[in-house]
Amino acid sequence: MEEIDYSILFRWFVGLNLDEAVWDATTFTKNRDRLLEADVAKLFLAQVVAQAREKGWVSDEHFTVDGTLLEAWAGAKSFQRKDGKGLPPPDDPGNPTVNFHGEKRSNRTHESTTDPQAKLARKSAGKEAKLSYSGNLLVENRNGLIVNATAWEANGTAERDTALLMLEQIPGAQQVTVGGDKGYDTADFVAECRHMQVTPHVAQNASRRGGSAIDGRTTRHEGYAISQKKRKRIEECFGWLKTIALLRKVRHRGLDKVDWVFTFACAAYNLVRLRNLAAQPA
Repeated sequence: MEEIDYSILFRWFVGLNLDEAVWDATTFTKNRDRLLEADVAKLFLAQVVAQAREKGWVSDEHFTVDGTLLEAWAGAKSFQRKDGKGLPPPDDPGNPTVNFHGEKRSNRTHESTTDPQAKLARKSAGKEAKLSYSGNLLVENRNGLIVNATAWEANGTAERDTALLMLEQIPGAQQVTVGGDKGYDTADFVAECRHMQVTPHVAQNASRRGGSAIDGRTTRHEGYAISQKKRKRIEECFGWLKTIALLRKVRHRGLDKVDWVFTFACAAYNLVRLRNLAAQPA
């Protein structure tokens, strides 16, 4: 509100004259709650995708799924035992000293006191575990536009679970393909995809117990190689969201708000891509 009060550019953007009084901060709080309840972010993203589809820039048959960790706005000190046992009196109520070295901490026994829905997760073995959310995308392969987005709890299976949910929401009954990395090469995910008339073009995980769930019936087709090449474009989306949209560490707490701002950022990414596509020579 202070920015709007003294910035001419901000006043112009929201339609206020120089001598008009700015709104009370609670106005935005109430409007934010209405936006969350009405699921406006999802509707906005859908409308942007619909505009791209009208221009023929969106593939209706070939997609890619992937997920990434979004660091939560919660510190390691806030991750404490749920039962409150073993906690000494704070030496400083404002910023207490917390020594958790040697303590076994997990999402089953601990939770954040500032953002209980954030989960302790790590990107890969050997990496530092941080309180995080899982940001998941469904991207079409023609121009790399985001057609669906969901933020979820980082529970270890969120990427596959939300991928199946987003695949179910693809309009039409035609056979489609979906590319993905080795994390999606599981028997359950592959079987569920085929049950939904979705051909899984996921990367084979040779180290998987029992072997890859993808065999030569899928990998021998030229389309599989194309999907594996196209699926890497989803990393461009994540790169933009984390650097330009500043989602490397989210500034909202709670799953609803994180999902809200994540979806709006995806719509903004699409708008930038649409501008670039429109500027290309026919």
